[in-house]
Amino acid sequence: MAPIPSAPEDPTGTPSGGARTTSHGPDPARILPQVDGRHESLDGIRAVAALMVLVFHVATETGDSLAPGVLGGVLSAFDLAVPLFFTLSGVLLYRPWARAALEGRRGPSNRTYLWRRMVRVFPAYWVVALAALLIYSREHLDSPRYWLEVMTLTFPFNTDPAWVGTGPYGLGQMWSLSVEVSFYLLLPLFALLLSLWARRGRTVDARGRRLLWGLGVMAALGFAALWPQFFPEPRHYMHAWLPRTLGMFAAGMALAVLSEWAWRESGPDGPVRRFCRTIASAPGVCWLTAGGFLALAATDATGGRFIGSGELWTSLASSVADIGFAFFIIAPAALAPRPVGPPEPLRSPTAWRDGRWMEALLRHRVCQFLAKVSYGVFLWQFLVLYLWRDFTGQEIFTGTFWLDMIPVTIATVLLATATHRWVEEPSRRWSRRFFREPRRV
Repeated sequence: MAPIPSAPEDPTGTPSGGARTTSHGPDPARILPQVDGRHESLDGIRAVAALMVLVFHVATETGDSLAPGVLGGVLSAFDLAVPLFFTLSGVLLYRPWARAALEGRRGPSNRTYLWRRMVRVFPAYWVVALAALLIYSREHLDSPRYWLEVMTLTFPFNTDPAWVGTGPYGLGQMWSLSVEVSFYLLLPLFALLLSLWARRGRTVDARGRRLLWGLGVMAALGFAALWPQFFPEPRHYMHAWLPRTLGMFAAGMALAVLSEWAWRESGPDGPVRRFCRTIASAPGVCWLTAGGFLALAATDATGGRFIGSGELWTSLASSVADIGFAFFIIAPAALAPRPVGPPEPLRSPTAWRDGRWMEALLRHRVCQFLAKVSYGVFLWQFLVLYLWRDFTGQEIFTGTFWLDMIPVTIATVLLATATHRWVEEPSRRWSRRFFREPRRV
């Protein structure tokens, strides 16, 4: 058996949360959520989300997601991949602030965090954006405003754009990246407000409850943002703005709070630890519940099959489906203990008998490879899809799904691999030479 990874430590040397490993009880690393290091299961969910987005876009271009019937509805519901990305960001990025708020201390460096987010997002995006502009937007290349909006990801805020749809041709999916960047910029402010609110709690448990209440308010504000989107008149462009998606980010941030709180909860086995353990041990139930939200998203109750279509009540139902699907897909992975040893083969009957099938699936080497290049898959897919359809002479809403899906997937993954190797990784290594988080003493 492989050695058990040690739990993260706080400045006093106590495993994160103060739960010490003793001879009288189980190792906390085996029963409490993983809160440090590389989280392979969450990486696997990112890979699944990237493929879901690709399936949704191909199915929309071929018209399959617009066809009446169950299959068309399910394919249109694959845009639930976007809430997965948002909720994953909430889990992974808010965790250090959640840890600091629970412990009543100062959070991480905002400058270092923002620098790393900028370097993570923009270099690869600029490569794809430049390619899309040179191929499909040549008539706008003499417009400084056009260049500025595209290169800074602020084009979704243009309420009278020169393009049709959610962005310039070949960059239509980037509205969700603009939402991500907006969240990155505002996360330190959100964290500060939550920390100030939680600070009034005298114990860790009181601070944890306050954080969850604060995140509930944040989710409620996301629902309230639907009102100005539709009244006094519809403003469909607001669908691509951060306020409407606050509930999805809040769901991920709540999982970050629960995972950190479990390490610090008072008492030998409190309700937070039991909740985390229950969710982590029941991925099948959680994913079946997520399937119910996907089924809801596949119906007319959540609006039309184009992004942002619908009215107030269908958009409200769509937001509920978005949050529910993302939460129940991610929760069993986010609250699971650190896996011990290499992933078990998915075909192994033991993986299914012991309920480790989710870990085996998400930690599979194919999933892990796709997770590594998932950002590039997201960036390149529209441009590759349009180039392929131009090459084959297909009109919009025509064609065969698999005859587009297979070559587009192959070309997208190849370009994503190249971008990861020659743009993303060099940028990341370069950025780490300048801003380093000071080590706590």
